[in-house]
Amino acid sequence: METVSVRFEEDFVKDMEKIMKGHRYATKTEFIREAVREKMNELEKQEALLWVERIYGAGAKKGRKITNANIHKVREQIAREIAKELEIKS
Repeated sequence: METVSVRFEEDFVKDMEKIMKGHRYATKTEFIREAVREKMNELEKQEALLWVERIYGAGAKKGRKITNANIHKVREQIAREIAKELEIKS
């Protein structure tokens, strides 16, 4: 495991500690790790939504309705693209 040093202003740390106590986090490390994981997940979701918009969003803007079948096709296409990028056989 790699150590990463982060510096925060005192007021920010005090606010963080108040929130941590209210949500029963044992350590700042635990709290920060979870916050970073959540941010990474959020960014991954945004990236996936951009893919969907790129693939089918233009059609929606032209008045075409996006159906569940369309979304299923997009999911399959995204899975194939990710597998290709990661060099995974699908």
